[in-house]
Amino acid sequence: MLPGKIHEMILNEHTDISIQDLLQLAREIGFSHAAPLDPQALVFREEVRAMCSADRCRNYGRSWSCPPALGSLRQIAETAAEYAGGILVQTTEPMEDDFDLKTIHEAAKLHQQHFDTLVRQVGRLCPDCLPMGAGGCRRCRKCTYPDRPCRHPDKLYPSMEAYGLLVSDICIRSGLKYNYGPQTMTYTSCILVRETGAGCEE
Repeated sequence: MLPGKIHEMILNEHTDISIQDLLQLAREIGFSHAAPLDPQALVFREEVRAMCSADRCRNYGRSWSCPPALGSLRQIAETAAEYAGGILVQTTEPMEDDFDLKTIHEAAKLHQQHFDTLVRQVGRLCPDCLPMGAGGCRRCRKCTYPDRPCRHPDKLYPSMEAYGLLVSDICIRSGLKYNYGPQTMTYTSCILVRETGAGCEE
């Protein structure tokens, strides 16, 4: 259960939620860091999308959460332009060494759990919010793309990189670090909200 003011606002489905309220909600859920997202930093880059097409993660053309299923960068940019702002959230965990795969996987799992909670709660206040996760979707053993619709469309959060965003640049321009030092692992996600028409106001 979420404590205090934000929990009451969610229960009562208030429509005057602010960016600062969303940041407080993120902190209450347990994210390591959170900051307002600078909308001017949302530059959708062909070179980032090109990294997806290199298919190093083996998801390109195999997942609803990855290109080319997400549409063109022009389409994505037009959709994002409808949003006034949002928040960045991060999960940072210390590692024993640079090859601490256990911590890397545990941090990814924790970040996903927290982001699921955040999206669910923000969605009650801002139904038209646009979540962007960290990494490709791993909810199903095998994705239905392209033969059948997604099994969990309400939990489909394409990554910021899949949308063509350079995460390090967005973090820096929004006042957050991208790297918190040697032997740390950080996962970054964001949620965009509309200034009007979706219950969220700057």
